[in-house]
Amino acid sequence: MNRTVDVLVVGAGPAGLALAARLAGAGAGRVEVVEREQDAGGVPRHCAHGGFGGPSRPWLRGPAYARRATEAAVGAGASVRTGVTATGWAGPLSLDTTSPAGVERITARVVVLATGARERPRSARLVPGSRPAGVLTTGELQQSVHLYGQSVGRRAVVVGADPLVRHAVRTLRRAGAEVVAVVTDRPRGASLPGVPLLTSTTVAELRGRGRLSGVALHHADGRSGVLACDTVVFTGDWIPDHELARRGGVILDAGTRGPGVDASFRTSAPGVFAVGNALHGVESAATAAAEGAAAAAPVLARLSGAAWPDAGPPVVVRAPLSWVTPNRVTGPSGRPLLLRSGEALTGPVVTVGQDGRLLWRRRFPGRVPPSRSMRLPPDWTARVDPAGGPVVVRVG
Repeated sequence: MNRTVDVLVVGAGPAGLALAARLAGAGAGRVEVVEREQDAGGVPRHCAHGGFGGPSRPWLRGPAYARRATEAAVGAGASVRTGVTATGWAGPLSLDTTSPAGVERITARVVVLATGARERPRSARLVPGSRPAGVLTTGELQQSVHLYGQSVGRRAVVVGADPLVRHAVRTLRRAGAEVVAVVTDRPRGASLPGVPLLTSTTVAELRGRGRLSGVALHHADGRSGVLACDTVVFTGDWIPDHELARRGGVILDAGTRGPGVDASFRTSAPGVFAVGNALHGVESAATAAAEGAAAAAPVLARLSGAAWPDAGPPVVVRAPLSWVTPNRVTGPSGRPLLLRSGEALTGPVVTVGQDGRLLWRRRFPGRVPPSRSMRLPPDWTARVDPAGGPVVVRVG
């Protein structure tokens, strides 16, 4: 069956739902959201901790946040369809989908990729060893415990250094498991009461047949050993879920590994926008939702016939910085840029330049961990030469 809508949003997480609510409320026509999971709301659905309501409602937990976001989109007039997977592109703005009801082709005037992000599993992190049960990512752990009430083991090791470690430890304890260590290859990590923290340490091998029996560890000082456990949780290491974008020929940014976009969330494919953690992979639900809401204005402009600009100069980073978004400049912008480092920085001086010209410079006070973005004001984008070379962001 073939159908036509005005806006097709792929992904019913915080960004997609916030955008759908804004568009439908603004009279954008038929706004449809498709979601491959059976319930809308994205990752917050299985995050039982609070903090999703911002400063005014810090008590709001993830599932309640997800329900409210879904209700807001539906209440505004958007159609939210779950259990529907976008399998590929049938044209520049046409997607083939599959669901229990069958195969369908949906053509839209605008397509928005709000596919979110995923944690890289053990295989993508190149951790050697056998393939026993008991090896999880944070998302798998939270779904198992909070959505399905499953047991996950008795002795657990958590691998990572970002704030997700705390949530993983709480979830494991809620499931009745003892957390015997937090392991990170970084020199610093999340310190939690009653949990040994092993810094500058890597997981060298997973051991066990049938069920995990232990992890072999290698310390930076040359020591090694085996820590007995039946569960290991790999946290963080997020990557945008970019498969659909890649299949559609959307150019990906080398730093974020998500679709490259300008400040209006426009990708390299005319009529295709991208929002939320599909762009960068690690920001909070609040940040993703704010991006979705901010994308409403440029999407409405496109529906009204606004032209699609030529690709402007790319914005690139130099080590130790990891990525920046937006990562194309197509004109003066009012949207701050998000910048991440691959390592902890203390009082970094960040500069932005193009073809030898200094466009902007600022020192960020205090310590900036890899798990927190720096926000760059956009005033310097008005001084970018649209015919010039790449805009380079660096430290120092």
